[in-house]
Amino acid sequence: MTRDRSGAPVVAGADLARPSPRSLRSLWLLGALALFTIAVLSALGVWQLYRLQWKLDLIARVDERVHAAPSAAPGLGSWSGITAESDEYRHLRLDGRFDNRRETFVQAVTALGPGFWVLTPFELHSGGTVLVNRGFVPPERRDRETRRDNEVTGTTTVTGLLRITEPGGGFLRHNDPTNGRWYSRDVGAIAAEIGLNDVAPYFVDADFDPNGGKYPVGGLTVVSFPNNHLVYALTWFGLAAMLAGAVAWLARDELRLRHITSSPDRVSGHRTGPGGTPVNLS
Repeated sequence: MTRDRSGAPVVAGADLARPSPRSLRSLWLLGALALFTIAVLSALGVWQLYRLQWKLDLIARVDERVHAAPSAAPGLGSWSGITAESDEYRHLRLDGRFDNRRETFVQAVTALGPGFWVLTPFELHSGGTVLVNRGFVPPERRDRETRRDNEVTGTTTVTGLLRITEPGGGFLRHNDPTNGRWYSRDVGAIAAEIGLNDVAPYFVDADFDPNGGKYPVGGLTVVSFPNNHLVYALTWFGLAAMLAGAVAWLARDELRLRHITSSPDRVSGHRTGPGGTPVNLS
């Protein structure tokens, strides 16, 4: 049996089963595709880092607004400039009176269970009307007569958080004004349905009133912003690193194959024995 220099047996035709190096054209194409993919994955990771910073800034701004002292509600002249980015969750103070005859009930699911938000028109002393979400009531307290103990009449002051209108409806459910079924606090549609004019393009979630009756329960606004951008960034960067590692491994393997096939012992189809004596692999 023919053996190589180390004494290991040489199997006839062993070189024929060895993979051949890829062509230079295929290597260039695969390399270009891999580099492009790595660049795209890295760019997605960088973009998520920018999104992370934006989200942290947003959370900081909103937290500052929520805990600030209440400021006067925007008047008629400034309504057109109100945006979610610059105004949502501002802590406001409204002076005026409720129009308790025209309540609207919007379906809600809260920490207190399922029920309704009670939206009541609030006529500002400065002019115009703001829909105020006075808070949550369970189904058995929807009737106004069951909560007369907390009905506010006459001139009053309300504090709460500015919220941007929610047009259309809720998840997979559309508002049905004709039948009085509301799944979102759509200011424009509600105002049109109950016949209001000069209505602000926002509504206000009223603060919890410790001196009020049991219902409606205010102060249930959930201020929460999902922040998974760091996880997403690490995922994209991780995928880019894995692909770069795979490319490096394949490049190393390709260089090894090329080194083997370019060896003089392989080109002739012979191995050399002790002292350089040629050994026929066949």
